Amino acid sequence: MATSIRLDAKTEQRLHSLSVRTGRSKAFYLRQIIEKGLEDVEDYYLAADVVERVRAGQEEVYSAEQVRKDLGLDD
Repeated sequence: MATSIRLDAKTEQRLHSLSVRTGRSKAFYLRQIIEKGLEDVEDYYLAADVVERVRAGQEEVYSAEQVRKDLGLDD
């Protein structure tokens, strides 16, 4: 899938310099950045969504004490 983005001049220059110095394409590094960073972004936004549901009373919450009891960890 082809996608385009606009980078500020400083970021574009850093990416260009890295590409030139290593002989790899800018596309290679952009794919690496996206693949490695996507998991962190997903974690953040999905967690933020859960927090909002908890605050709105739409998500069930359990105390650590209840979880330990249910799993039999206090025995």
